Amino acid sequence: QVTLVESGGGLVQAGGSLTLSCEASEGTFSTHAMGWFRRVLGKEREFVAAINWNSHPTYYGDSVKGRFTISRDNAKSTVYLQMHSLKPEDTAVYYCAARINSASIYEQYYDDWGQGTQVTVSA
Repeated sequence: QVTLVESGGGLVQAGGSLTLSCEASEGTFSTHAMGWFRRVLGKEREFVAAINWNSHPTYYGDSVKGRFTISRDNAKSTVYLQMHSLKPEDTAVYYCAARINSASIYEQYYDDWGQGTQVTVSA
């Protein structure tokens, strides 16, 4: 089990960029695959990106492919989500999640979750 804390959310104009971070503690981060998900109020949580414990492979949701990049630094126990060309529809609470073994695009396979960080993209 790992404890996850996201940071880096905020308000940005459309077309801008943000980088989210998720730092893990109380566990062996380097053995965990990591994922990013997001939730818009009143909607289901949506898969954004995932990365294996060794950084390969990576997976992206269709709505963010080509604009977002997931990466990790096992020495810092941190996973990142670089977001570029942001759109108002990217506005959501972003969550990081961890699971043992390989990365997954399905939230039900993740065991540990952070508290989320709000990203708001203004038009």
